[in-house]
Amino acid sequence: MSLDGVVDSPGGGPGEEHRSGGWVVEGIEFLPEAFSLKGEELAETTALLFGRRSYQAFAPVWRDSDDHAAYRDLPKYVVSTGLAEDDLVEGWGPTTVLRSTDDVAALKRGEGGAVFVHGSAELARRLSDAGLIDRYHLLVFPVLLGAGKSLFSAADRDKQALRLRESESYPNGVLKLIYDVIR
Repeated sequence: MSLDGVVDSPGGGPGEEHRSGGWVVEGIEFLPEAFSLKGEELAETTALLFGRRSYQAFAPVWRDSDDHAAYRDLPKYVVSTGLAEDDLVEGWGPTTVLRSTDDVAALKRGEGGAVFVHGSAELARRLSDAGLIDRYHLLVFPVLLGAGKSLFSAADRDKQALRLRESESYPNGVLKLIYDVIR
């Protein structure tokens, strides 16, 4: 995420057309330790949750990616009112289509562990507005973009307090911030 809260277009791509697309790969030194959060998340992950657009972008690529092999057998959930079961990518493990935020709430009440949202800024905003986010795992990049999708809703809602669980800074200016939502 950029310092001004933009989460889209880290590598550019369709549906993310603005002049700053590709911002993660342009001008910020790559340091593997700054991205170690992704492996740390995976150790806690019991399922993945996507919005339709993120699922359709990630599934065909991640299914065959050695870098994402650990995701193959995890249960996956896609929140979409229009995605048909026939549109699911075969060979990428168990995938279920959820039709509403209420379906996500029911999943959360289940016996499983941590469900991680990857990409899916619009879904993350809806889940936050519905009080369904328990923790934010953020990599904040030292860049101001001024355009793009925000992780946080602009809805007029009550203040939401967060508690810093963990933080780390890296020589390239990236910050790892993990916040628990206080209820």
